[in-house]
Amino acid sequence: MPAAPDLEAARAAVDLALTVVTAAARCLSEATDGGAGLDSEQVLAYDLAHATAGVEIARVALAYGARGDVECALATAFVADVLADVVARCAGREEAWGTTAGWHAAAGAFLAAHRDPSFLATLAESEGPRHLDDDFSLVQETFRRFAEDRIRPRAEEIHRHNGDIPEDVVSGLAELGGFGLSVPEELGGFASGGEHDYLGMVVATEELSRGSLGVGGSLITRPEILTRALVNGGTDEQRQRWLPRIATADLMVAVAVTEPDFGSDVASLTFTAAPAAGGGWLLTGVKTWCTFAARADVLMLLARTDPDRSSGHRGLSLFVVDKPRGESEGFLFTQEEGLGGRPAGLGTGRLEGRPIDTLGYRGMHSYELAFDGWWVPDDNLVGGESGLGRGFYLQMAGFENGRLQTAARALGVMQAAYEAARDYARERRVFGKPIIEYQLTRAKLGRMAAIIQASRQFSYHVARLMAAGSGALEASMVKAYVCRSAEWVTREAMQLHGGMGYAEEFPVSRYFVDARVLSIFEGADETLCLKVIARRLVERA
Repeated sequence: MPAAPDLEAARAAVDLALTVVTAAARCLSEATDGGAGLDSEQVLAYDLAHATAGVEIARVALAYGARGDVECALATAFVADVLADVVARCAGREEAWGTTAGWHAAAGAFLAAHRDPSFLATLAESEGPRHLDDDFSLVQETFRRFAEDRIRPRAEEIHRHNGDIPEDVVSGLAELGGFGLSVPEELGGFASGGEHDYLGMVVATEELSRGSLGVGGSLITRPEILTRALVNGGTDEQRQRWLPRIATADLMVAVAVTEPDFGSDVASLTFTAAPAAGGGWLLTGVKTWCTFAARADVLMLLARTDPDRSSGHRGLSLFVVDKPRGESEGFLFTQEEGLGGRPAGLGTGRLEGRPIDTLGYRGMHSYELAFDGWWVPDDNLVGGESGLGRGFYLQMAGFENGRLQTAARALGVMQAAYEAARDYARERRVFGKPIIEYQLTRAKLGRMAAIIQASRQFSYHVARLMAAGSGALEASMVKAYVCRSAEWVTREAMQLHGGMGYAEEFPVSRYFVDARVLSIFEGADETLCLKVIARRLVERA
């Protein structure tokens, strides 16, 4: 008989884990001279970042656990899972973590009870309520219905044939207001400047991603990133010019930041924007992993406007680049002098897009873009003259929200995988009974349910923090933790399908390959942990 969940013991376990990660942050600070030499302790820094993220999620899970019996069971299971992870990361490295072997002994009884397979098995079919108020429940229902009716029926075909997102999905999502979630109300969107903006985005993104990561959940991410950058640093004229059209999907957006030799190391970008004779800027260089770039009408592009590369991130500026729509198989556009505002005497500009084939995350397509003297007017420099050298900061304003949104995308993929595994386990009979009646199956499903709900509640928490003007560190934490968790959940969901999990006719195989990209984009997991999370933990140690 499994033990009853013990929330007070879970609280003590979280306090214990918090003591350990806090001590580890101090040790890391001392070992790296306040973070100056952080690269010399990358393993500790990486493990500490993930462990601390788990502990922070567990702290929020405690509040969720106080809301009912099912909530308590899910929360205590998650806390035990996090504590076990911290124990494993410390094992054999206690000195570096500032602790001693056996530090977790005081929580031994709690771990034994709440990691007991029989306890986890009781949670196999217990998702737990989300505790959204009526307004957000309506948002969830609305976007779930759209995903069920318009996205899911086409997701598999688009994935298998590497097809394009249907235009009626784009227009339908625009009708729901999906592209205007962060656009201010006075500019045609739905953002009122409060908690609703961020939390609504999380709820909507999860439901769209449950339908399909590539066809649904990621469709609103790029407009969201540019919108945040314009709201934070664009001129009034720029906000008036672009935001109403983004909200209606009249302008579809792609983001061009990454370069072939510089991914998450944004400060080292080499792509140049040089002043053009006659006004405007000439863009030259290569960008890669530009998702949705063929279909997009505008690109949010980060370029080096200071030719002195020693200026690092201070020499970068952000542009909105107009472009024609291209074919998904690849495209080549030219700009003739004297046309479209391009000054005479500059010759012909070129923009070529080459698609990059991917394992999953299909529908939007990713591209390598080669620019050769592509001209943009002065008015397209975000922030105008005062935006020179501020591109890195404006880009990050969009990307911080993008990290939270990526966590919501991971939630949607995990939820879809969990539901698929649970439903298949109810139907599939092996050795005379449905596989959902076997302990291993139920323990896996129970762990999935606990991870998903705790991650979801933390995402809601981060959304509220960001609405209040904070939460940047927590947004990085939720992105790092939840995206890694999505890999495990989709892998185990696929495994529970047995041989059919490897068949493309079952959506769970798509969930697995889609989930793999989540720890790579919007800040690669290692860079996010080392350069953002661990560095901040050391600074406040």
